[in-house]
Amino acid sequence: MRKILITGALGQIGTELTTEMRKVYGLNNVVASNRRIKKEHEQLIESGPFEVIDINDPVTLAAAVDKHKINTIVNLAAILSATGEKDPNQCWNINMNGLYNVLEIAREKNCMLFTPSSIAAFGPSTPKDKTPQDTIQRPTTMYGVTKAAGELLCDYYFKKFGVDTRGVRFPGLISYKTLPGGGTTDYAVHIYYEALQKQKYVSFIQKGTYMDMMYMPDAINAIIDLIEADSSKLKHRNAFNVTAMSFEPEMIAASIRKFIPDFELNYDVDPIRQEIANSWPDSLDDSAAREEWGWNPKYDLDAMTKDMLEKLKTKLNI
Repeated sequence: MRKILITGALGQIGTELTTEMRKVYGLNNVVASNRRIKKEHEQLIESGPFEVIDINDPVTLAAAVDKHKINTIVNLAAILSATGEKDPNQCWNINMNGLYNVLEIAREKNCMLFTPSSIAAFGPSTPKDKTPQDTIQRPTTMYGVTKAAGELLCDYYFKKFGVDTRGVRFPGLISYKTLPGGGTTDYAVHIYYEALQKQKYVSFIQKGTYMDMMYMPDAINAIIDLIEADSSKLKHRNAFNVTAMSFEPEMIAASIRKFIPDFELNYDVDPIRQEIANSWPDSLDDSAAREEWGWNPKYDLDAMTKDMLEKLKTKLNI
């Protein structure tokens, strides 16, 4: 039986992954953890076992693994791209030193480890269209540096110590349940909120800037499917390209207008986040994930827009 510990469980991915994993594996078999309690997530915290864990405190982390007899760790604790540029020391400390601690616990306790990478692991010298699974990676942000280094570190722990490490390179993730936490692709979430509340949005990303995106239900399925995949078939293991769609701001606005015809999109570009976006791929080649563990997203842009707007209307009482 799988006994799972999720770090960073109160973040954008973790809140939805915890709920889904508790449905799949049972409430008491999925331990949520976060470095601090957030009152807005009280229902999730009380729905199953919860621990306050800072991944830079390996003693507390190891104790939780022993206490709950954990055999699978999902490490979601991280500082994201835009936030990481404001505090690169903190970004390195959590994303790299924290990952090292988690890997050591996984090695010592014989746990499988899933930890996500990102399209930020690429850089401006990476091929931008249909970016290959294996290609040059020269990221220009601290977040990207930690993700590229994290991929290599996880590969090392698999090859050197036999730790069953797995991961994907997530694109921008879009969710109606939890707001994102300081990423470059955050505009693609905020635009839906303001489309419903104000019928207009001012984008901090410039017109014509393509980035890969994914609706959160597909991201959650990707994590669970990769965890359950046959290990012998995984050639890339820690850095699978996954994607569902690639669009620029005008395309998401056009999709929204199919449901809110008077929606207006304007621009006030944030130079820092625009520079980050310019360094990332326009689209990814995810054929390795499709071939090695059956990756198959369910949502395209219009399907996601329809579901986002319907769910947000209920959430926002509109």
